[in-house]
Formats: sequence, C-alpha cells, structure tokens
Amino acid sequence: MKGMRPTMTSRRRIAALATTATLALVGALATAAPASADKPQSGHCARQSKVKVPGAEVQKVACLGDLTTAGTVKTGHTNPNDWAGLHAAGTVNPNGVPGIQVDGYFPDTSTTNANNGWNHDSQFVLRIPDHWNGGLVVSGAPGVRGQYANDFIISDYVLSKGYAFASTDKGSTGAAFYRDGSTPGGSIREWNSRVTELTVAAKTTLKKVYAKAPKRTWMVGISNGGYLTRWQLENRPDLYDGGVDWEGTLFRSEGPNLFTYLPTALKNYPKYAATGDQAAHDAMIAAGFAPGSEFLWAFHYSYYWDLTQRIYREEFDPGWDGALDAGVPFCASGTPHCDADYDYASRPQSVKDAVESVSLTGKIGKPMITLHGTLDTLLPPATDSDVYDDLIEKAGSGALHRYYSVEDGTHTDGLYTAYPTQLRPLLPCARSAFDSLTAWVERGTPPPAEGFVARPSGGDLLNTCAL
Repeated sequence: MKGMRPTMTSRRRIAALATTATLALVGALATAAPASADKPQSGHCARQSKVKVPGAEVQKVACLGDLTTAGTVKTGHTNPNDWAGLHAAGTVNPNGVPGIQVDGYFPDTSTTNANNGWNHDSQFVLRIPDHWNGGLVVSGAPGVRGQYANDFIISDYVLSKGYAFASTDKGSTGAAFYRDGSTPGGSIREWNSRVTELTVAAKTTLKKVYAKAPKRTWMVGISNGGYLTRWQLENRPDLYDGGVDWEGTLFRSEGPNLFTYLPTALKNYPKYAATGDQAAHDAMIAAGFAPGSEFLWAFHYSYYWDLTQRIYREEFDPGWDGALDAGVPFCASGTPHCDADYDYASRPQSVKDAVESVSLTGKIGKPMITLHGTLDTLLPPATDSDVYDDLIEKAGSGALHRYYSVEDGTHTDGLYTAYPTQLRPLLPCARSAFDSLTAWVERGTPPPAEGFVARPSGGDLLNTCAL
C-alpha cells in the first residue's frame, strides 16, 4: 500500500499492551479518588468572581452565551485573522457552549501582538464552559499567529465536549518574532516556557473556580503548536496526561531541520518552474519533498518557503546576512547573503548550539498521537514526522506513541478548497486522534493500529476521518 509505514515489532506490541494496562489502572484510581468537599454552585458563569489567573499582569473576564467561534466572532472575543486559512470552507463546527472567557497577558517586554488593543506579547485566552467535564486542553499558536489561532480548529471541538481550553501566543507574534532581543534561539525557547506558564496558571485558575483541579490535562497543537506538544511531553510530562501532535515542526541540531531542505527549494524551484528542469526537480525530491506534491510547489514558494527560511534563519543565525534583517526576499542564487545559498552544515557551531537549545529527542513521557499529511509541502513527512517517529523508537518511548500518515493531507486545510480532488482536510483526523487519545488514557482502549490512513473513495471528507 502506498506510503505504508513499518508495523510495530513484537517487542513494541508487548510494551504497548503493558502501557495500556498501566494507563487503565491509573485511570481507575483517578476515578476512584474522593471528591472535594467544596461543591460550588452551578449555573451560567457561576463563581466568575473566583477567576484570577496567577502571574497575569492583566486579565479581562467575560460571561459569554457561546464560547465557540459562532459566538465569539459576534461578540469580539476572538480574532478571525488569527485562524484564517487553517480550516477548509464548509467545515461544520459545534456551537452553543456558554461559559467564562478570560483574556490577558503575562509580563513581557516585547510588543508584537496587537490583539485586544494591548500591543503586548504573552497574551493568552482561557475558556471555562459552564458544564465542565473536569478536563483541560492547552495549546500554543501555530506559525507566528496570535493566541486565537486555534479557536476554530481546536477550541470549538473540545469546548463542545466539556473541556476547558487555554492557548498562548507563545510570547511573540508576526514575521519579526526574532526581534525580541534574546540570544539566538531565545524566542523559540520562550515559546516553550510560555506554554508551561499558561498550563500551570490555567490549572490553578480552574481549581479556584471549580474547587478541584483538572483531572486530565491534554496538549494539542498544529505545526509549531505540534512542536510545542512534542517538547512539553518530552520535558514537562508531569503537567499532562497526553497530547496530539498535528504535523509538528522538527528542530534537530544535526538535521534534518528547516535549514537542511528549504534552501534547496529556494534554489531549485525557480529553475523547475521556468523550464521543467529535471535536475532541479530531482534535487527537491531528494531534499524530502514528496513525489506528487508538485502542484503545491508554486503556492509554497510564494507564501511559505522563502519567508520561513529567512525569519527562522534570522532567529538562529543572524550573522549569515550581516546587517540585513532576515535576508533578501526571493533572491536568486548567487545574490550576496541569499538564503537560497544557505548551507547549514558549514555554519559555525554556535548556530548548531542555538538549534540544539530547542531540539527534540523523542523521549516523550506521556502518550502521544502524531498525524501528518503525505502531501505536507512546508514540513515534509520525510524530513519531519517520519524522523521523529524513529527518534521516539530509539529513545525507548515507542509504546507511548502512535503515528498516522494521512494520504493527501497537506499543511493547512485552507488549500483543500482549491484542490478538492487532490487533497483532504486533516482537521477531522485530528479530532479522531484526540478522541482516540482520551479513550486510550482514560479507558485503556488502544488506538487503531498506526500506519497509513488511505483516502476514502467517498464520504464527508470535510467532517469525518477514520484513523
């Protein structure tokens, strides 16, 4: 079958069964724990006065009739620009979830985020449904978007199931996120610390409101948010019960990473586009881009590859282009300081050390489900999740991981509208992954066998996905 991943070895199956049994026991013990004697009153926005996010410099509390985007767009409690392009047109979302929304920010010195008129970074949103199921879902913004970026693709769904939801802007937003004044790699190191900060604060806030701490906490994210999921489960597994890694970014000091394949695209795509140059095409396939993804190359060259290479290279290696600020946009190979000619392998050790400071190891400490589209043309699976899956195996954490390679999925579902016969949305697969994760941890129900998820011949691709 096209794109089939190797199945688990017998050793891994045994480890997986043992892990499932352990998780079931832990879930049973958690369920049996005595409830708090403090039983707060129920009702719409009950105990709103108890909301106090620890560490927040500013917080704004609102009692809303609907915490989902169907309601918050109308009341101004989201920013649709933050989540534009991340879902396919026609996606059906739940709505009608009343509760409390908390907007605020933690102390920070950078000012890239203009949401709420604050011009202040480290902004967050926390939503607490009236009918809370005792769980919390935490996320960080993908790309360099604001804290509302996950509102449509994550928040709406988990709120409808009774979870509280918290998301952070990661401490910086926008294409110039690298200008926060930190040392190389420092902006991305801050991303991780801001997620940890919000997770701890959200747990404490929920305990004040409901007189009991969350019984389960989950980390869910897409793209850079998927990277945050990976990092948190590697470095702070004590805070979470599991996570969904939706095509997370892979940072590895020895490679692969963004800088080991994006310069190849910038150098070779113009030649391929102009003349169909076979050598240029083959160089891109060799760099990790999937055969069959060629129809997506023009869009990614125009909107993603060049900008991503320059701004992330500026974050880790500002010395490459001297006094220039993130290089020369869309420069031809041979232009001085052109990122099309960037050679990561030859750069000083200090650059590798900066990447190492945010690198992943694969040593996850809690169950995680990864899904990645086969036609992802920003973070190709061959240079990302395929590699990360192997790292998890080598780290001895394979029994805690399931990896689904989804046929015809690409990096953002917004492209599905333009290519409905060639792509499929990943959002319904992410929802299925979340449900499988919670069933795995809470009830000891093993997820479906990992591997290749074929595109179905029919059905509602916009809203359904069977892993």
